[in-house]
Amino acid sequence: MPKKSEPILIVEDLKHVREMLEITLGFRGYEVLTANNGEEALKILMTTKPRLVITDILMPNMDGFSLVHQMRQMSTLSDVPIIFLSATYTKAEDYDFAEKLGADKFLKKPYNVDDLLMAVDTALTTRHESVRPLDQKEFNQRHRERLEQKLKHKNDLIERMEKLLDNLPLEQRTQFEALLKAEKKERDTVLSELNSISKGEEQSE
Repeated sequence: MPKKSEPILIVEDLKHVREMLEITLGFRGYEVLTANNGEEALKILMTTKPRLVITDILMPNMDGFSLVHQMRQMSTLSDVPIIFLSATYTKAEDYDFAEKLGADKFLKKPYNVDDLLMAVDTALTTRHESVRPLDQKEFNQRHRERLEQKLKHKNDLIERMEKLLDNLPLEQRTQFEALLKAEKKERDTVLSELNSISKGEEQSE
């Protein structure tokens, strides 16, 4: 059984979620490292091989899908178990893509702590073989499909929320505007990831 002193890497852009995960796993005796996004995580992974990576998907500066794809291309990290956590990517196609990337578990936020700890225990006690990375072209295509579907969903939701906002009582507008702002921020994050894919494809041509 893996030693609890071997680190678990948490990759999550929301501070309160990241801290709660860190507290939960720390209470169980695990050493925990944290990163705010995929880019930060890769810097840590250049010098440290974690026993497990728990990662969000929708994040700025490299999302969880791209992070795991990068990991699978590195021989030293190709066998590291992955647990995805997401409140945004929750469709069957998202789960299927995560499985193609070699994820051990996909938990929907808000997650149940017992389910999380069970997933962690299972990942740490199961023998893992190296996962063969997806071909870059296939990864880009499938990743783009997930992002484009999510972008459409976000745009439709934002349009509906903006129409509702005009009809809300004044006392409800402040909270609703905060929700709308959060949705727009997530929409912009998805759009930024799509632009990154396009730039990468142009450079490879």
